[in-house]
Amino acid sequence: MTTFVVAGGCFWCLDAVYRTLNGVSDVVAGYTGGTKENPTYEEVCTGTTGQAEAVKVVFDEAVIPAEVILDVFFTLHDPRQLNRQGNDIGTQYRSAMFYDGEEQKELFQASIDRANEYWGGGLVTTLEPLGVFYDAEEYHQNFFARNPGQGYCLAVAVPKVNKVRASFASYIKD
Repeated sequence: MTTFVVAGGCFWCLDAVYRTLNGVSDVVAGYTGGTKENPTYEEVCTGTTGQAEAVKVVFDEAVIPAEVILDVFFTLHDPRQLNRQGNDIGTQYRSAMFYDGEEQKELFQASIDRANEYWGGGLVTTLEPLGVFYDAEEYHQNFFARNPGQGYCLAVAVPKVNKVRASFASYIKD
């Protein structure tokens, strides 16, 4: 099993999308990339902890290639928006990839290069070493499935899920 940690706006959307993919065995919403130990959601929302809302994606490369996991990441958010996704503004919503070792750093850089071609340049996605990953509070885990009628899910997450389903149909769970 392989684990990637990525951040691209609100972690609810990332969580919702990755859970739809074959070969993904676990998705954990959390916080990383900052200085505050054991941050709470409320603290991260202030933008003062340095933490990003991120997801830890655990997947089987025999079922879904690492490149697909990364291409999905660049499909489901706009990596040209600095420290924001739509109306979510602040460093906690930055586009970032948190690598665990040189091999992963190189793989992530290759995906940034592919995405840069796809988006026509201007990516602001950062490559950052993976530090401590703190699991978000339980109510954030699998938020979309637990709250399908919630306004943010309907307005923001559903279009992202649908976009990935259309672009990566052969990898979507039945």
